[in-house]
Amino acid sequence: MRLSVIGCGYLGAVHAATMASIGHEVVGIDIDEDRVETLSRGEAPFYEPYLQDLLTAGIQSGRLIFSTDMAEASGAKAHFIAVGTPQQKDGTSADLTYVDAAVDGLLPCLRAGDVVAGKSTVPVGTATRLAPRVEAVGAALVWNPEFLREGWAVKDTIDPDRLVVGIRTGTDGVDGAAAVDVLREVYHPAVAKNTPFIVTDLATAELVKVAANAFLATKISFINAMAEIAEVTGADVTQLADAIGHDARIGRRFLGAGIGFGGGCLPKDIRAFSARAEELGRGESVAFLREVDAINLRRRDRAVDLVVDALGGSVFKKNVTVLGAAFKPYSDDIRDSPALDVAVRLHGLGAWVTVTDPAAIENAQRLHPQLNYVEDRDEALREADAIIMVTEWDEYRRELTPEHAASLARGRVAIDGRNGWDAAAWRAAGWTYYGMGRP
Repeated sequence: MRLSVIGCGYLGAVHAATMASIGHEVVGIDIDEDRVETLSRGEAPFYEPYLQDLLTAGIQSGRLIFSTDMAEASGAKAHFIAVGTPQQKDGTSADLTYVDAAVDGLLPCLRAGDVVAGKSTVPVGTATRLAPRVEAVGAALVWNPEFLREGWAVKDTIDPDRLVVGIRTGTDGVDGAAAVDVLREVYHPAVAKNTPFIVTDLATAELVKVAANAFLATKISFINAMAEIAEVTGADVTQLADAIGHDARIGRRFLGAGIGFGGGCLPKDIRAFSARAEELGRGESVAFLREVDAINLRRRDRAVDLVVDALGGSVFKKNVTVLGAAFKPYSDDIRDSPALDVAVRLHGLGAWVTVTDPAAIENAQRLHPQLNYVEDRDEALREADAIIMVTEWDEYRRELTPEHAASLARGRVAIDGRNGWDAAAWRAAGWTYYGMGRP
């Protein structure tokens, strides 16, 4: 099938490349000329495991092209809207400028029977508002939310744990069932594996995405709230998480206390969800999300306080090495990164801050040039008075031994912002070890 993907950022570029890899003919459309040029060379404009290989193969096969010209989308049977929905600059609501522009730009390219599938994360009610514009030309609008994890986005696209398609029913001239059949054909490898394929109304499909993110954010902030209690009682939040995680109703995943979540999805999505609930007159229903957000931000404060306290009450002119810049491992995404937030705050307190990261240095340096950046982990550790792990890359969490770190650093203060190190091993090697919610 011929497909178009409108918007070629983190979501769109991965979707376009993976759809081409399973046999579709795909054109990716984006207004960013530099990004389109980079993608057209078969080069990934950001770090995502396996994406580079898929881009190269797709371009070489001729099944994948990129363009700034929306007219190139003409002739596609299904069109995927994958543009960003950032937080508004003057509030917490989602900015739908790019979604509206994508739909308006696509309308002249649509034919009767085409399917427009929204993948962008939008406030509930957006699809119902957009549907009449698409239906006026005989096409169908469905909402097909994405559930990608950065660092695992290629796998999550090819082999998702579920597929959700929201349709509008009772609309004259538009066959919702036919649109669903088109999406089944698009995702034929996953459908053949009996991946759950859930057909809903438009509002439910929109809510599935934001509800999932709200739940994950709540679970993370819950265990971080328990870490706050552990810190004043002497309890160990890691043992607490292990114990309650054995309950099948709770589960251990996403119960890792630490410095909290970041990135381009969870923070903005829970804020936009809260704002939309207020607009609908149901703000009290998700009022807890504001505290979820507040707990998350407090963990960054706690990480900074641990470094300051461990260095005698002041970090002025102290060398602090920050292990990580991306908001999570296997990504170069620094949007709302807790790691960079902590690094910038320590710099503001007068510390000489050295940041290292396997993938995100270039992005971080562009946003925060005031920090010192070193690509090599060992070089970054040299002469450090304190080290803090804030992004759990394997080369920090698993491969860095306390003995090796001690051979490079000047001080012996280790702050474990992700509770990923063996506290006993670090202490046995002479380090003063501080975890998040650990005695």
